[in-house]
Amino acid sequence: MLVPSMHAYALRQHDVGRPFFYSALILLMFTGMIALATANARPRDPRRSHLKALVGAYLVLPLMLAIPFHEAVPDTTFANAWFEMLSSFTTTGATLYDTPGRLAPSLHLWRSLVGWLGGFYILLMGVAVLMPMNLGGMEVLGGRIAGDAGAPQITRIADPSERVTRFAILLFPAYAGFTLLLWIGLAMAGESGFVALCLAMATLSTSGITPDAGLTAAQAGVPGEMLIALFLTLGITRRAYPGAFFADRGLPLYRDPEVRMAAGLVAVVTVVLFLRHWVGAIENAEGQDLPAFFHVLWGTAFTALSFLTTTGFAADQWASARIWSGLETHGLILLGLAVIGGGVATTAGGVKLLRVYALFRHGQREMERLIHPHSVGGAGASARRLRGEGAHVAWVFFMLFALSIAAVVAALTLVGIGFDPALILAIAALSNTGPLAALAGEVPVRFAELGFDAKVILGVAMVLGRIEALAVLALLTPEQWRK
Repeated sequence: MLVPSMHAYALRQHDVGRPFFYSALILLMFTGMIALATANARPRDPRRSHLKALVGAYLVLPLMLAIPFHEAVPDTTFANAWFEMLSSFTTTGATLYDTPGRLAPSLHLWRSLVGWLGGFYILLMGVAVLMPMNLGGMEVLGGRIAGDAGAPQITRIADPSERVTRFAILLFPAYAGFTLLLWIGLAMAGESGFVALCLAMATLSTSGITPDAGLTAAQAGVPGEMLIALFLTLGITRRAYPGAFFADRGLPLYRDPEVRMAAGLVAVVTVVLFLRHWVGAIENAEGQDLPAFFHVLWGTAFTALSFLTTTGFAADQWASARIWSGLETHGLILLGLAVIGGGVATTAGGVKLLRVYALFRHGQREMERLIHPHSVGGAGASARRLRGEGAHVAWVFFMLFALSIAAVVAALTLVGIGFDPALILAIAALSNTGPLAALAGEVPVRFAELGFDAKVILGVAMVLGRIEALAVLALLTPEQWRK
């Protein structure tokens, strides 16, 4: 909170800076007292206590983060401030303040900073807490029951608190270093320093939080989008981070299943959408415009990659493609990309590429057995486990995700929202891709026009999408029931 406070004082916006400064002091003392009171507390089950802390952070921290935001924006309610901070902390990026100039620059910095730290939080907890419990997507490779800590060294030697500290020291320099590199690159490409910083934090955290109008107001153009696309790959594979958790270091990058699946999806979506626009442009006698040809091709590929990583950036050429061809772009494709999501142990949301890959390999194997019923699947024990137990767990999670979409859509329709916008809002919340609301439908859906009940429903959905349904079940189900 001291960062936006100092930023506001530098801009001589003291009414904005004071709430952050006072809130920082009060909450620092409050947190210190709680730390002293609980310093000697020892939970009965450390693994389960850290899973509770993972969930509890999304229930408590947004309320604390909303205090200075509410005080700095006098004409808003605390419920709106809570929703904004919860959306930022879960890296959803669904904003209630989409009117240009509605918020001061320091408040945009606060939103971006909360989203950036929220991305690092889920990255850290995914490695330090969800990994030992076989959650977060790695149950597909492990072949063990989700929520079962099968590694003895984790339960008998490695304390979860020590793991959190060790991985925080290991991951944060890389996470901050990538952000710094992108910030410098965007600034060199012609972007202003403040907007470049917000874009860099939004890219690394896959939150999509930008000042005012997103990429439409960016000055870096296509070179800036290329830089952003390069760092968006961090939402596809975890191999760039130190240690490359769960990754086979000897496996070439082009053979990584998540990279191959993401490349295939982006290529297919780009070709299909581009050919559709190109046919429309030929009918309008615009198909021979080569600059527009390549601009639309790049804009489609960039937008597909952005929504696959649940970031939600739309290239400038995404809107110009409709002008070029005279055809609308189907938002259903963006919804599908956001549901698939990014890589395991990354800041991206959605079902995750590794689960989709496991289902794909299982389907491929079943097709082979239709032709050769007595054939033996190869590629080793890990591949057989992926096609067997891994595909089963992936299917269970996919069904839980689908049921969650149905439940959220039903709840939203009960509070008076139509089916189409309810479906878009549900997928946007559960996949943590807030910009879907503005781009997926024929008419943009504005979060600011929603009632209090709808905001609460979407808030629960954002938390559920961020921590995943399997983690909730592992928290609610007693150990003896699973065994």
